[in-house]
Amino acid sequence: MRPFRIRGLSGIRAVKGKLTLPGDKSIAHRAIILGALCRGRTVVRNFPANKDCLATLEVFRRLGIKSVRDSKRNCVSIYGKGLFGLKKPESPIFIEESGTTYRLLLGVLSGQDFPSKLCAGRSLSRRPMLRVIAPLRRMSARLAGCACRGAKDEYPPVSVKVASLKPITYRIPVASAQVKSALLMAGLYVNGVTRLIEPVKTRDHTEKMLEFFKAGIKVKGRNISLKGAKPLVSPGEVFIPGDISSAAFFIVLASILPGSRAMFEKVSLNPSRMGMIKALKRMGADIKISPVKCRYSTEPMGNITVKSRVLKGAVVKKEEIPSLIDELPVLMVAAAFARGKTVFTGVEELRVKETDRINSMLVGLKAMGAVSRLVKKGRREDIVIIGKGCLTGARLKSFSDHRTAMSAAVAGLAASGLTEIDDMNCVNKSFPGFTAALRSLVTG
Repeated sequence: MRPFRIRGLSGIRAVKGKLTLPGDKSIAHRAIILGALCRGRTVVRNFPANKDCLATLEVFRRLGIKSVRDSKRNCVSIYGKGLFGLKKPESPIFIEESGTTYRLLLGVLSGQDFPSKLCAGRSLSRRPMLRVIAPLRRMSARLAGCACRGAKDEYPPVSVKVASLKPITYRIPVASAQVKSALLMAGLYVNGVTRLIEPVKTRDHTEKMLEFFKAGIKVKGRNISLKGAKPLVSPGEVFIPGDISSAAFFIVLASILPGSRAMFEKVSLNPSRMGMIKALKRMGADIKISPVKCRYSTEPMGNITVKSRVLKGAVVKKEEIPSLIDELPVLMVAAAFARGKTVFTGVEELRVKETDRINSMLVGLKAMGAVSRLVKKGRREDIVIIGKGCLTGARLKSFSDHRTAMSAAVAGLAASGLTEIDDMNCVNKSFPGFTAALRSLVTG
């Protein structure tokens, strides 16, 4: 595999122009799932054709749901069969590396009248599942994960047996949109009300999508209730706004590369996903937002305009982490180019992503000359970065992680000298057109 080479500041002037981002994959997953669980045709527009979302489409094809992709119009038609319209798969279902697909599907399959088994790729098979399995068991789901010797958790593959689900009131111990969403998916099959209490507010794409499909859901602050055994109703169309996690790489690059000005169109502005924007603004970033309306979107969205500006250090608190967990790697790059100290508190959840992102990012930034350190306080882990306003090109590893690889590319473009990244193919997991989008915006 040939390394991806980037020559930094000496060959690049600025980031300029407009960019339309692929649809938000978190929202797209949920649109596919609920489209499959209601009756009739649902058209998902601005569909992001990344590996994760294609994996979700393939899973439901295995479960008997027809879908038709129109690449020219960038949409997918889902032909749902209702809550109990799925069919028993002929063999174990392989979900590749999509953690969202895996965890949400555990909730869906827990309510079916047939057994199933969910397998996963190498990386996802190392990610913990007990945080989802345990509360589903409280709902009387019959799940059996793989318990590695000496481990206190359970991992893929997970077997799902037939069970009659019961309503629960559950206080979620760890802030996780995937855990919450898996329980809400299972709650669709409960004859009664499922009540959830979050420790802090996490991204609410599932709640918004359930409301769009006429589910019996009510949300009040951190309290969520769902009345199950109620048929879903297709809205006919769902528009997926641009992925703010994908936009984050370009927003940071435009902020730190002198002379830059760029606009990112129709990006999701979900309040539970705006942590990255808020953190960058505290660091002094010049970011302006213009709302855009769309009747078929479950989410607020708008155009984001960014101008370059010298950034300063800031503190990102533990309670903010759920709202920017996916953007933390590239925010660490921003911190390295800022002036002064930036502290990210309570980032331990980064350990259990596609790779250990605390390690992958600290290793890469150190190779480029960044001053950074990890501070452990009991179970809590903080990252401290002393920004010098510059980095130097280096040979970097992606660790086969899409967000580490894209963050490394941003760092390399703003650094001096040549940067080599060992593998950029992993970006296809979430953003297949990433390098082409870079070329369209970067001027030389």
